[in-house]
This record gives sequence, structure tokens and C-alpha cells, in this order.
Amino acid sequence: MKPMRKVSADEAVSHIPSGSHVHLSSVASVPHCLIAALKRRADAGDVRDLHFHHFHTEGPAPYSEAEYEGIFFDQGFFVGPNVRKNVNAGYADYLPVHLFESQKLYRSGAIKLGAALVNVSLPDENGMVSLGTSVDCSVAAIESAEIVIGVLNPNVPFAYGDLVSLDSFDYLVEDDAPLVTAGYASPSETEMLIGRNCAELVHDGDCLQMGIGALPNALASQLKDHRHLGLHTEMFADGLLELIRAGVIDGSCKKMDPGKVVASFLLGSNEVYSFIDHNPSVLMKEIRYTNDPRVISANPNVVSINSAVEVDLTGQVCADSIGTRIFSGTGGQVDFVRGASLSEGGRSLIAFASRTAKGKNKIVPTLNDGAGVVTPRADVHWVVTEWGAVDLYGRSLQERAKLLISIAHPDDREALDRAAFERFGPHYHNLSI
Repeated sequence: MKPMRKVSADEAVSHIPSGSHVHLSSVASVPHCLIAALKRRADAGDVRDLHFHHFHTEGPAPYSEAEYEGIFFDQGFFVGPNVRKNVNAGYADYLPVHLFESQKLYRSGAIKLGAALVNVSLPDENGMVSLGTSVDCSVAAIESAEIVIGVLNPNVPFAYGDLVSLDSFDYLVEDDAPLVTAGYASPSETEMLIGRNCAELVHDGDCLQMGIGALPNALASQLKDHRHLGLHTEMFADGLLELIRAGVIDGSCKKMDPGKVVASFLLGSNEVYSFIDHNPSVLMKEIRYTNDPRVISANPNVVSINSAVEVDLTGQVCADSIGTRIFSGTGGQVDFVRGASLSEGGRSLIAFASRTAKGKNKIVPTLNDGAGVVTPRADVHWVVTEWGAVDLYGRSLQERAKLLISIAHPDDREALDRAAFERFGPHYHNLSI
């Protein structure tokens, strides 16, 4: 058993040697008191060459800033708004990985973790703590790191699922900083149309995966008359909470974890965080479980809904970059696309507005130079915009082009059709679908 000590944040991080790789619990539950303590060490010239790994984080991110070049270097598994500018300026970096496999980086030793820094709940009567709103790959980090520091925070909800023993920690720090919250994103008229088109592909008894933001909220608002939906997802927020409380999502048709809401991390209001606290109907599980395509596919009728930056005429999906500029990350898109495709009766949906807010078309002849293909064309089934939904499964390249053009913005269709003809030749115009 490891010796456990309650110490200050400054003392806890003083034990992390220079050159270490450091894991941070992520999203709403970043251990900011430990980051601030590391920043004080850096300002004092007491540490160098720390590499940080995490899912997307909310709040200040000094570990990505130019002023700490050579001292901190961020290498996150997903890029959020707080580090995006610095990643694209080269002061921080992005480590591409399917979220399902992020934990494997630690467990396999591909990343040798020197320290794991995580927010945890207050312990129960058995000395177990919850990772609350950010289980993600933190269980693997706790198992693998040489030094494990836990921040006991009464604002971290005690969520059932994958719990951790207090014996796992070398040092414990007490902090009562509130978790980061995110307000409800109100859908636009276009997003409501996309949500309606997606909802038409969702049937009673289906098991859903979708994320957060205006588009998932639009879809959730269109599902209020559905019945017996399930939820097995990497994350959820307030839009889906309304469906859970209304009884639309009850998990009664799930074969894996029937009657349970399953997720790995959250970002929403305090109402969402309170909802999972000591709630036996919610399981917060590590990413190795939630994003495993084999686990996902064990439920029948899985419907995964993910988004895209752009899609080319063959169905290739770019979801992590704008050209060479990294915008987000691979995330769990392929995990759930493949899990849904393997599920009996499952469907995977790629849903997005046909144009950007600046009027640029998102269904394109070819992806922008440097754009990353997150979901290969062979994995893409349903594609949905505000103009309709098409199924690319079993379709050839020329057929795919015709189908995708049919749901592009009407003002872009002529140019896209001309590009398809130039690419595929005269037979394309004679092709019927």
C-alpha cells in the first residue's frame, strides 16, 4: 500500500521531476490548483520539460503558453478553444489518437507517465472516490503513473461506475474550486432542420450517442415524442438531461447496462453535475469501456451522431482540422461510427450544416490541402444536412457524389456537379440513383 499524505498543492507538485509526462483530468474537472502550483514552480525556475496529456480542457492553460516554452509542452489528445491558438502557433501540440485507445498509450508504456493529476470526489465509507465528471483515461493514468496526486473536491459529484481507492494516491490535496460549467447552446434555424432530419432516422428503442452543443440540442428537442431510448455515449449535457428526466431515455431496450445512462465525461450546467451525484441510474466509466466498438455494438440499434468540418464527394470526413490548422481532434468519432455499424440494426450519422457561418460550402469536391481524414469513406453511412439525409453504404464513388450533392446547399450544387463530371467522366451524368 502506498503511503498517503494530505499536503498543500505546492508540496504535492514539488515531487514531480523535470522531464516528466503529466496526465490531467479533463473537460470540466481540470485540477487547476495543481496547475497553478506547477506554474509557481516554473516561475521560480524549479522545473523544466514537463509534457502534459489530457482530453480537451476548460479554463486557463498556462501549460500551453509561449512564455513557458522549454518548461511546459502541451500534447493533448483533443484540442479545445483554450489551447487551439497555441497548438497552431507551435507552442503546444496535438497527439492524434482515437479516444478509445488513449488509455492504451499509458497502459502500454507508449507514454511513460511520471505523474497523474486528477480531481476526485470526497470518499465514501469504503475509502473509494469517484472521478466525477471526468473519468476519461484517468483510471489508466492512476494505474500507470509513478506519482499520483488527487485533489479532494466536494464539488466533484460522486458518480457510480469506475471508482478509485484512496490507496491509489501518493498525495492528496484539498480544494473547493467549482467545476467549470457550460451554458445551454441554443440551436439556430439551420440546426433545428438538421436535428429534424436526424430525428427521422431515430426509432423508438434506439441507443444514442451524441455530444454537446447546439446541434445535439436541436436533435434532442426533436426526440421528445420518442420512447424507450437508451444512452451509451462518451459525453452528454443539458439537452439530453431533459430527455432523461422526461422518461424518453430510459435504457429499457439496452442489452449492455440496461436502464443505465453510460458516459465517460461531461460538460454542462451544475444541474447536470448534480444529476449524476449518487445516482445509481448513471454509470461514469473509463473510455476503454464507453468507446470500445465491441461494447458499443453489444447494444442493438445504436445510432451514433457526429459532426464534420467538411466532407468530400466520395464521403471522406474531415472533423479535426481546417486545412492544416488543427481545430479539435479525432475524438471518439470512429469509435462510435464503427460501433454503430457493427450493432444489430445500428446506424451511424455524420450531421452538419451544408455551409459555414461565413457561407463556405462544407460538401466539397476534394478536402482542403492538409485536411485530416478522421472517418474514411468506407466507414461513412448516413450523411445529414439541413437539406436532407442520404445513405452512402453500398454506393460507388459516382453514386456517392450524386447523393451528397443532393443535400448540399442549392447554390453550391451546380459547381459540385461540374466538379464531379470533371472527375468521373461522361458516364457520371447518365448515372441514375
